[in-house]
Amino acid sequence: MSLGSTEGLRRADEELCDSLRRAGARVSIARARPHAPRPTLMLTDLGWARAARTAAVQALARAGGAPAIVYSTTTAALLWPAPGAIRFDACSAGNRPGRHGLWQRPLERARLARAPLLLPWSEGALREAPAPARVGDRALVVPVPVEPSVAAACAREPLLASPAGRDIAAITYAANPAKKGLRRVLEAWRRVQARLPAGMHAELLIAGVSAQELRRAGVELTTTPAVRVVGALAHAEYRALVRRARVFVTAPRREDHGIAQLEALADGCVLVTTPAPGPYAALPIARALDPRLVGEDLAGALLTALIDPPRDYAARARVALAPFTRAAVDALVAERLLPRLPG
Repeated sequence: MSLGSTEGLRRADEELCDSLRRAGARVSIARARPHAPRPTLMLTDLGWARAARTAAVQALARAGGAPAIVYSTTTAALLWPAPGAIRFDACSAGNRPGRHGLWQRPLERARLARAPLLLPWSEGALREAPAPARVGDRALVVPVPVEPSVAAACAREPLLASPAGRDIAAITYAANPAKKGLRRVLEAWRRVQARLPAGMHAELLIAGVSAQELRRAGVELTTTPAVRVVGALAHAEYRALVRRARVFVTAPRREDHGIAQLEALADGCVLVTTPAPGPYAALPIARALDPRLVGEDLAGALLTALIDPPRDYAARARVALAPFTRAAVDALVAERLLPRLPG
């Protein structure tokens, strides 16, 4: 049952389905239909939960039996027509505080307590989940595969295989500008521009959001030099830009997983980030690779990454990302997930 409310969730669901098929399972995807934007997170989640229930009911009627069900996100499971496994990057217990999750949090606890199997994306997601999710041995961490896109591209773009061939100084992904901390990134970029060595030109690309959306969000770009908004791109186009970038920079207010950061590491970018609450999977990796590039002094870390990048960073990042490779996830799905799926 794919909620698919973001591009990242849709790709993650497709990856899991492909892994299950490679393990020998027959899989079909029920997709919730998108709905019009709602003014609050409570209403937004209600709309998605109702859409997920409708899609699940229809899919179960077509299936004509009792298949194993995997609900992707706790929101997809809130109004489930039948119990099933729940896969999640984060729970409402963490990302819907206060009034934003008044009805979601108690219902989520009930669903997590009743689900026969829980499939968090990361250990951090499980630690942040409510107590019922951590009772017993029902949880199996199944990461979303993250593969480098550079390997296939190097045959066509050989210069991009090395940092010397990267012609973009920095890139950030800001599909939700407030949540991704774009204002902090822009402030750091302004400070970096004033401290760059003479003659050094550096440009920051903002992906995942249009200039019009930034204006509606109150983000002002006219006072920030050397910034270019590239908008919401097809995934292949976006990864092509990431391959050309030396640095991926972000300052999230909260990070539910951080798939964009993991993809940037896979494609050879140096990751510059502030710490953030939430199950931020790339954060411990970034700290281990170079602690100078993780902290509240975003401008200082960004300047360091541009003028004094760490040695062998990309090679060490590839080693750190070994558990996230498609081969590693396929083995986990075949050996540990498929035998445990109910039904």
